[in-house]
Parts: sequence; structure tokens; C-alpha cells
Amino acid sequence: MNTPYWQDVLISLRQIIRATDLQSKRIMKACGLTIPQVMVLRAIESLGDVTVKRISDQVSLSQATVTTILNRLEDKQFIERVRSAKDRRIVNARLTTSGTHMLNEVPPLLHDEFINRFESLERSEKESILDALKQVAGMMNAEKIDASPLLDIQAPIKEQNINKETDLRPGTAE
Repeated sequence: MNTPYWQDVLISLRQIIRATDLQSKRIMKACGLTIPQVMVLRAIESLGDVTVKRISDQVSLSQATVTTILNRLEDKQFIERVRSAKDRRIVNARLTTSGTHMLNEVPPLLHDEFINRFESLERSEKESILDALKQVAGMMNAEKIDASPLLDIQAPIKEQNINKETDLRPGTAE
């Protein structure tokens, strides 16, 4: 008896989710940042002094999620918030020197092998894969879902225990 195609699709989706989760954990272990935190840092690096709204649009995360990420990055002193010179009501995020150094240390967000293999495809093949993935997301009513819960992981248990003992958040000092 042949298995239905949908079952094979779901297995492939689980494999993709698992691979993404493993890479997220590797990045967290290597530099102490989540994938969404890296995405936000890279957006600030490419856009310069930038509002939450523009970052949100750039990385496809909600403004609330970006604000939470900015708070954590500010606590770690990777970004600072500065008022716009033109309009003092506007607050922009700016990369600090520490943030720039961190970006130089961050491993690739996707597996190198995937990036190399994907980039070696013809443009039409890349577009076909992207279109198929968007169609699957649509079939799962997932087009508007904030991707950060999948991409974000908790700090390692060891780090959480240390922070409870010292009553400090990561990246802060007395």
C-alpha cells in the first residue's frame, strides 16, 4: 500500500523543523544569541540607525517580538537606543562596537551545505522552491504566523541556573 503524499510532506516538514532547531542550538552554544537576535542585529547593521517598524519589516517578525529582542540585545550592550536628531519622538536602534564584534563571530544562520547547494541552483529552481514553501505555509494557514517561536530557543539550563543564583540577567553586571 502506498503512503499518501501528505504523509511524506509532513515527514519532510518535521525534518526541516528538526534541522532548524539543531542549527539554532548550535548558534546559541557558539555565541549565546538566538537566530532572531542575530537577524535583528544584521538588520540594524545593514539599515543603520533604524526604528522597530523598519526592523520588523526587514526580518518578518512582529514589532512586539522585535522590541523584546532589542531589550535583550540592549541588556547585552550589542545595541543602543538613540533619539532621532530630526524628530526627538522617534527612537532608533543602533549597533554598538560590541554588537559589530559579535556579528563577526556569529556562525552562519543556515547550514553551510544548504546555503552552498541552494545558491548553486538555477534562479528558476530557487523560485520554484520558495513558491512551493510559501504555498505549503498558506495551506497550513501559517503565512501570518510570527516565525520567532520556532527560531527562538531558551538560554541553556546552566546559564539560567547561574543567573538565578546571581539574580542577574544575561549580559549584565553589577
